Amino acid sequence: MDLLGSILGSMDKPPSIDKKEKEMIEKQKKELEMLRNKERDELNRFRKYSEERLGRLVKDPVRQFMEFQPLDKVHRSVVHDIAEIGGLVAMSFGVEGVDRYIVVYKKEHLPSEDELAARRNGDPWNKQTAAEYAQKRKQQKLLADEQQRDTSDKSNLSVVPSSNYKDKYAHLIGQESALQAAKRTESNKSYGYVPSENKRDIRSIEQTMADIQAKKKLKAQHVTAKTEPSE
Repeated sequence: MDLLGSILGSMDKPPSIDKKEKEMIEKQKKELEMLRNKERDELNRFRKYSEERLGRLVKDPVRQFMEFQPLDKVHRSVVHDIAEIGGLVAMSFGVEGVDRYIVVYKKEHLPSEDELAARRNGDPWNKQTAAEYAQKRKQQKLLADEQQRDTSDKSNLSVVPSSNYKDKYAHLIGQESALQAAKRTESNKSYGYVPSENKRDIRSIEQTMADIQAKKKLKAQHVTAKTEPSE
């Protein structure tokens, strides 16, 4: 026990905090607390201010939306919260940390595509801007329709040969021969419709056999005449 006491007694005690240092720490704590209270009070005032503005929007039968000044993320979250509770729609536009602002709309009067495009491009939304974007959208539609018509017209064009094949070979075989060759390549519209009487051989069997024998005899005589030596 005496050994433990001697050891503890020989250890260095923690340094004591100076009185001025204590006062400085206490002062910093108070300033931080005051700053937090100030921020909380400011947010409460802003929430009350936003509730009053959006309340007027809801009660106004003519007004369709309400635009707020550029706000930081914390203040925008307050407006989003109030809008959601009040059955409204809040949208943010602009660049964060520069000019990002919030617009609150009635659900029955949501922004048009032209308004969204204008605000995303950093343009103010008013009657003049609305007219400009409507004209631009009209021109884009006309251009798209014209391109579609051009595509449709090109797809309906028939393929026309660059030259007449009859004229192409006329210098080789003559114009008359070329015309005859072209006629032979044309489809015969009467093909398959030849009358049956034109297909039937009206000769009798005996006459047919006699004609065949006569042709053979004539051919044999012609061959014999060629092989016999001339005098």
